[in-house]
Amino acid sequence: MFKHAADRLPVILILFISLIDFILFFQLQNLWILVAYWLLMVIPKGVISAWNHHHQHSHVFKHSALNRILEFFYALHTGVTTNLWVLHHNLGHHRNFMDQEKDESRWKRKDGKKMGMLEYTINVTLSAYPRGYQVGKHYPKLQRQFVVFSLITLMLLGVLTYLNPLNALFLFILPMIGSLTYTSWATYGHHTGLESDDQFASSHNITDKWFNSLTGNLGYHTAHHFKQGVHWSKLPELHEQIKHKIPTECFRPSFFENIGRYLPIGK
Repeated sequence: MFKHAADRLPVILILFISLIDFILFFQLQNLWILVAYWLLMVIPKGVISAWNHHHQHSHVFKHSALNRILEFFYALHTGVTTNLWVLHHNLGHHRNFMDQEKDESRWKRKDGKKMGMLEYTINVTLSAYPRGYQVGKHYPKLQRQFVVFSLITLMLLGVLTYLNPLNALFLFILPMIGSLTYTSWATYGHHTGLESDDQFASSHNITDKWFNSLTGNLGYHTAHHFKQGVHWSKLPELHEQIKHKIPTECFRPSFFENIGRYLPIGK
């Protein structure tokens, strides 16, 4: 069923959260508990975005039907539907991240100046779907799947909203918007400020053990860009093979140091 055994635990945990969401959707009638649960799950559902990212690089299941079903639950957590990251990220950003005129997650403005964190977050969040669709014009089959399954997700979300608008808002709609925004914010530090024709000098790396445990080794970002098809569980091994090529300034011990260096208060 699973292509890689390493995917079993994270997928089971994520689907367990989905189960809790749906139990609460059909049973809960207390607004304050809804609000508390929504706030409690902001960061965990944001972290799920990393696993959705990994899935769209390397599908979890051997059978496409199971992958499509999984992507529906991922979408309810992360706001990212089937093939959006395949188009926007895999076929867009990964090919263009060293060219700020083309990069789908560009950190430079048109005038060449660096965006601030808030500006970047808003820009990437609002442009994710349009840019993904634009990339899809070169990949009609992937674009068609993206459109069809996005509409199916929207339709099913509409049914949930019709059945219970308030519960749907706090359990699905707000988390979808929040996680997409969280993802955009979290990616600000991946490449910002690094301008080079050398792919080994164009990504920041986070070596913190806990960060990489939670995100599926997303901190080994140079390795991920070097061979984007490598399964997340193999990234530490690949990182060890290439780390001698990565400049010292591209290493950040922790996520918060990586992000914090871009905050205005840190300048």
